[in-house]
Amino acid sequence: MYDAVWLNCHAATMADDALGVIENAAVAVNDGRIAWVGKLAALPQSAAQEFDCAGAWLLPGLIDCHTHLVFGGDRAAEFEQRLGGASYEEIARAGGGILSTLRATRAASEAALMASALPRLDGLLAEGVTTIEIKSGYGLDAANEMKQLRVARALATKRRVDVRTTLLAAHATPPEYAGRRAEYAKAVAEQIIPLAAAEGLADAVDAFADSIGFTNEETAWVFAAAKAAGLPVKLHADQLTDQGGAAFAAAHGALSADHLERANVQGLAAMAAAGTVAVLLPGAAFTLRETAHPDVAAMRRLGVRMALSTDMNPGSSPARSLLLMLNLGCTLFRMTVPEALLGVTRHAAAALGLADRGVLAPGLRADFSLFAINRPADLCYWMGANPCLGRAIAGEPA
Repeated sequence: MYDAVWLNCHAATMADDALGVIENAAVAVNDGRIAWVGKLAALPQSAAQEFDCAGAWLLPGLIDCHTHLVFGGDRAAEFEQRLGGASYEEIARAGGGILSTLRATRAASEAALMASALPRLDGLLAEGVTTIEIKSGYGLDAANEMKQLRVARALATKRRVDVRTTLLAAHATPPEYAGRRAEYAKAVAEQIIPLAAAEGLADAVDAFADSIGFTNEETAWVFAAAKAAGLPVKLHADQLTDQGGAAFAAAHGALSADHLERANVQGLAAMAAAGTVAVLLPGAAFTLRETAHPDVAAMRRLGVRMALSTDMNPGSSPARSLLLMLNLGCTLFRMTVPEALLGVTRHAAAALGLADRGVLAPGLRADFSLFAINRPADLCYWMGANPCLGRAIAGEPA
């Protein structure tokens, strides 16, 4: 007898590129794992507990694999500046951008950061998110980077969600290191990464390699320190300029390269060969009114796995809806419906190095989300709607 079974659903298992659709399905759970999935009529045995889905669609729990959800303050004033013609890079070089959020984040207590982060998290959970990645990167010193990571970890004690934390101390050069960017990159490698690893606060290390970020040489120091600490790496790559970030990420075995608005085809081919996932962030392209978009056609042709995420942050992507990113991924970036949906499930899991979720298959975590839709494409089609009926964590309603 199964522990529980979810009956009378249609399942989009994400087991193949056609979404692995099973109509009139059931999903059985034992010990928090999927024990069986298939046609309801073929259900092998009964269960101690039954949940009637009443014809709704069951998908793997959604995964938001690139967020900056924990931060202080906001940057609505900079939004107005951009509307007036200022560029993201101009604002950053004038002391705004990331450094503006740095000042607010350093000034905030852990309790204040938690209080501001919870409503943002709740909105994503209401849409069916069961796993979320949260980056630091607004503290830019040891104490405040650890503060951000502690708050991110603690969110999982306040809500039923799996939080994966990423140290992004190499996000920008803090004011106390003005004019000494390389020296700060070495401090990240030699001090901040070992501390985060020793305290068990980071699941991965990220860096921003771009014209207003760090050089590839400096990023290599950060990546070497991460690997020495046993932490996988990710990269903000080729967003504002083509720095060869896609190829650099692939050469370093990165889990993912994120943004990629200006990545070249050779770099994308290197990512395909290395298995590095492309994390596409249409919220940032939309907010910044980018004319350059990721080369989705080349990624498709080369076989690069594409994930999709909110990039929720106070500056370049104040996006609080993963469902909206499905629509933007299709309309702005010309992703297909299966590509977009795989991008917030199976491929998003791969971008976090998580092989135990993202697909409805026996042996995997029984994390799933239930939607009142007529077909999976509805999740990409509607803008501003939330058809999520609920979530399950380890096979239990959440």
